[in-house]
Amino acid sequence: MNNKINCLYCDKDEKLDNLMIEICKLNVSTLYLFKEQSHKGRCIVAYNKHVNELFELDEKELELFMKDVTRAASAIKKTFSPDKVNYGAYSDTLPHLHFHLVPKYKDEYEWGGVFEMNPQKTYLSDEEYIERIKLIKENL
Repeated sequence: MNNKINCLYCDKDEKLDNLMIEICKLNVSTLYLFKEQSHKGRCIVAYNKHVNELFELDEKELELFMKDVTRAASAIKKTFSPDKVNYGAYSDTLPHLHFHLVPKYKDEYEWGGVFEMNPQKTYLSDEEYIERIKLIKENL
């Protein structure tokens, strides 16, 4: 079902701005820094066209999207040295294809468990967001 009504990734409105900051465009998606940073370096890769499921992509689009996800995860690993990057593709309430890239660190917040979507615990200053984005871009 392709329903663009109230899609924050398509509308690019205040709802999106409240949750994340655009880092850059990739091949077929956009990389965002998630503002809530309980997991240092958490990002989202959102497909640029409005689709909800991976199987809605043709073979080439799927390959390019997964390359974007892999490229972003690699940059997070190089930048923040997490012990593991978790991947989440949940869109029950937001029908737009996107992956959460959640760096996890041993003996730190939520290690060994499923990450919370928006724990609202850790927010940064504008300067800190700018610095994180700069570092991620350097490693893309």
